[in-house]
Amino acid sequence: MQFDGTSTLITGGASGLGLATATRLVGQGARVVLVDLPSSPGPDVVKELGEAATFVSADILDDEQFGAALDAAEANGPLRGVVHCAGRGGDRLRIIDKEGNPGDFASFEDVVRVNLFGTYNVLRLSAARMAANEPVEDGRGAVVLTASVAAFDGQIGQTSYTASKAAVHGITLVAARDLASIGIRVNTIAPGTFDTPMLARLREDIRTTLASAVPHPKRLGHAEDYAHLAVALLENSYVNGETIRLDGAIRMPPR
Repeated sequence: MQFDGTSTLITGGASGLGLATATRLVGQGARVVLVDLPSSPGPDVVKELGEAATFVSADILDDEQFGAALDAAEANGPLRGVVHCAGRGGDRLRIIDKEGNPGDFASFEDVVRVNLFGTYNVLRLSAARMAANEPVEDGRGAVVLTASVAAFDGQIGQTSYTASKAAVHGITLVAARDLASIGIRVNTIAPGTFDTPMLARLREDIRTTLASAVPHPKRLGHAEDYAHLAVALLENSYVNGETIRLDGAIRMPPR
């Protein structure tokens, strides 16, 4: 995929992994629509990115709102690339708490709803738009989803988060096969311990401990590391149906 003049869309685009990806795409000549919640710094972010970037406030679970974001992307031309970074962390709840009470089902349901149902909604609605594109070179478009190493190495208390991210990994190959006849590729990135806004709130000694657990390089992942891979997955027309761990070779311990 050539990015010069290409229309792309990034969910969770106002910060972290999404913003780094949007910045990289704009730098390569793409026009980008950033999708995020109304409470996000999206309007300020697009001012910094320049005329090639547009912000649309939307809930990824709301068909009408996300449809408006897709409309905005298609106003820039046929939508060729989508990177889905929006999601939420888990609530770190045990299946049974110290008093023997069962875990909060509503919490489990909400994490799965945002991370899995939201992912599927973005995938299906984006793919429907891409399917109407005229083929260019090897296809009509590409989608990059976001899982986590928790999909494979879930820790105690991560039942809901692991379930949601393992499911994203699980649908990746199915989606790639399903959309192959239309010429749409689907890949997933599974980040490890990244320097996200959530980790930024931790004490420096805790951050240092987390970084030291990474075999190599011994540091937290940078948003730019994710962006580099996401853009490469959009670019490389022969990568399809893959979930790629981006984690410095870490394997998470039980807790």
